[in-house]
Order: sequence, then C-alpha cells, then structure tokens
Amino acid sequence: MHQEASAEVQTMVLDALRHHREGRLDDAERMYRAILSIDPGHADSLHLLGMIAYQNNRTEDAVELIRRAIAINGNAASYHSNLGNVLQSLRKLAEAGACYQRALVLRPDLAEVWVNLGNIFKAQRDVASSLTCYRRALALNPELAEAAAGESMALLLNGDFADGWVHFDRRWQTKDFNTPMRDYSQPLWNGERLASGRLLIWGEQGIGDEIMFAGLMPDAMGTGNRCVLDCDARLKPLFARSFPSVEVVSGFDPESHPELEISAHLPAGSLPRLFRSTTGAFGSTTSPYLVADPAERERFRARYYDGRKLAGIAWYTKNKATGISRGIELAMLAPLFAQPGIQWISLQYGVRDALEMEVAGTPVVVDRTVDQFTDIDRFAAQIAGMDLVITIDNSTAHLAGALGVPAWVLLPFAPDWRWMLDRADSPWYPTMRLFRQATPGDWQGVVRSVQSALGQCAG
Repeated sequence: MHQEASAEVQTMVLDALRHHREGRLDDAERMYRAILSIDPGHADSLHLLGMIAYQNNRTEDAVELIRRAIAINGNAASYHSNLGNVLQSLRKLAEAGACYQRALVLRPDLAEVWVNLGNIFKAQRDVASSLTCYRRALALNPELAEAAAGESMALLLNGDFADGWVHFDRRWQTKDFNTPMRDYSQPLWNGERLASGRLLIWGEQGIGDEIMFAGLMPDAMGTGNRCVLDCDARLKPLFARSFPSVEVVSGFDPESHPELEISAHLPAGSLPRLFRSTTGAFGSTTSPYLVADPAERERFRARYYDGRKLAGIAWYTKNKATGISRGIELAMLAPLFAQPGIQWISLQYGVRDALEMEVAGTPVVVDRTVDQFTDIDRFAAQIAGMDLVITIDNSTAHLAGALGVPAWVLLPFAPDWRWMLDRADSPWYPTMRLFRQATPGDWQGVVRSVQSALGQCAG
C-alpha cells in the first residue's frame, strides 16, 4: 500500500473507532467498509465489522467476518476471544471454549477471558474446571467481580454452601446484575439482635428470587428483631398474609418513613450467608412458608375439580438470558397428557389469546380469569388449588415450592446454581422433585421420566 493510502487508512480507522465507541454503529460500519475498499486485508476492520454485526444481533454475519479477520491475522487474542463471545451466544459452547483457549494461549494474562472460559465449563457441568478458571482470573485481577461471582455460583452449584456464600455479595459489582445496591445510611445487618429499631429486608433480582429468599424470613424474625420486608408490589398481598408479624411494604425508603425506625438493612439474597451455610442448615426451612388466600383456593378447586387429580403445568419463561435453555415447547409435553385421571390446568403466564392458540388441541385448560403475571396473589391461590404442579424453572416453580404444593421441576442440563447438580430434591423446597436433562437439550428424556413418575403415582 502507498504511504499516502496508509496514512489515509490510519485516519479513517481512528474516526471509525471514535464512532464505534460513541455508539454510532451505522457511521462506524460505513467507515470500516470504506477502509476495506482501500485495503481488503485490513483485519481490524473485518473484526470490528463483525463486532458491529454482533451488536446488531446479526450473529452469523459476525462469525463470518471475525473468522475472515483471523484468517489474515491469527495472532490477535481479541479476535479469538470475541469470536468465542459470539459463538457462546449461539450456544455453540465447545467452539466458543476452543476460541477462548486459543486467546489464552496468545495472552494468558487476560482475566476476563479466563472468566468466559469458566462460564463455558460451568455450562458443560465441569465445575472443577470452571473453578480453576475463575481462580486464575482472580489471581490476575482480584477486583474482577465477574470472577468472584462466578466462583461463588460454581461452588453453590456444587453444593458447597460454606465457601459458596463467601463471595456471593460480589454479585452487586458485576456488569449484568439487574438490581442496584441501595445506598441507605443504615448499616448492613450481620445477623445480630438490634439494640433498637427495625430490620429492613429488601427484595432483589426477579419474582422467583424474591419468593425463594423470603423462605429465610422466619430465620430473620427468629433473631428477635422486628422486621420490615420490602418486595415487588405484586407480592405484597401474599407476603403480608404469610408473614403477619412483618411490616410488608413496596418501594420503601427509610429516610421517607422515619416512624418505622429502620436501624439496619440487608438485601434478601444475602440472608442465606447468615442462615444456610451448610446443607444441614436447610433443615430449619419452614414448609410451606407462603399462605394463599384459602377462599380463593377453594373456589379454584371447585371450578376445576371433576373427580380427576388437578395438575398445573407451565413450560415457558420470558427470561432473555436463559429462557432458551430453560423453556420447553408444549407439544413436547404431549405424552404426559395421555396419562388418565388428570385434569390439566395452565399455570403459564403470557398473552391470553396466544396462550389459547398454543394449547389448542391439548387437554390443557386456560383460565381467562387469572393473570399470572400481574395478580400474583390470585395466581398463588390457583397454584395452591393444584394436587401437583409440573413446571420448568420459572417463578411458578418457586411459588409452588413456597406454598408447599408438590412440584416437579424440569431442569436443563446446566441448571441455575440454586438447583445444584444431580440431586432429585431441593433443600429450598421440601415438596419439590427435580427432573434433569441427561444431555444438553434432552427434553424427551425428561418427559419420559415424568411420564413414568406419573404412572407410578397413578398405580
């Protein structure tokens, strides 16, 4: 390339990078393509075009562009690492892992890539290898919250509660954690009996998490403290009925309500560190700990009961990060519907018309009077009216478990940390039974196991 053209390309690269960093992706893409019209072998432009394609959800284009960049310059660790990110988003875990490993051969000091590789191993249920990666990342960068949180959740997945909760609070510092830490003037609670005032426990993450961690409210109350529980407004009626000695609020700010005399606070997800440090500690779990409206429960049972066993079913989750692996198509559950003596009731939230279209041709009843997403108290009563709940890993599972309803939960090959590995039960919910994929995506095997269990119950 002539010196003048090279200088022009360098200027264009700087301008393109500025547009890219400032989020003007269309402008950056135009400039990268202009650079390639001058220098078709400009690997950085191909790589960054691939990253723009990834940012715009054109993942297949991203893979093709980054691979072209690697063919020109195979020694750029960032190319391999970013290709790994794209492939991981496509659930091509083995290929993504190979990319991260290649990047680390080139640059073993990249702590973030060690975390990414650890995530791949965890998704493949290789917890030992994932822990090695997270710890290597922490050795390189002790301040890397993603590494500390990854190690914590891998330990919890492995059933190591004593060590698992140690770094669980680092979740607040990770980039993708969806609940901000509350900046209250009161100190964080450490499990002590307060000399005066009340203890504020506040909910975090999603509805399912709030329900699960609420199972430790009896432990918090058992310390002799007067408690205030701040939760999602949709949970307030259910929690108020279930914990009558607790002040249940929503959207609470201690500074605006000095009359409640808040002396300390704690996010609900930090309660297990205080009260569930061993597997044996789960023996103090109260079951059930949530109480549905008894009159509503009886109305639901009267509406559905025709002499058959009532089984509620849910198969879908809106969770963008993990919903693809956790959800199951309703059609795949068809073998269950052949079991005689069962009245099937949809516990699935979603747009009602679309839901009815999905269940058409199945024996599943859709109750149009229930909005499982917005009226959780009524939804709880519907669940409480069931003899059995069969569900994927979503808020329905947590509600059923907290209400003490027998619940069979269908889990993907790589489950969330709270379900641990291999166990057929859950220490969080004594009435729960877990059915797991033996291999990635093997819902047919799960359905066969559930079908067999239903047959045994009928027998």
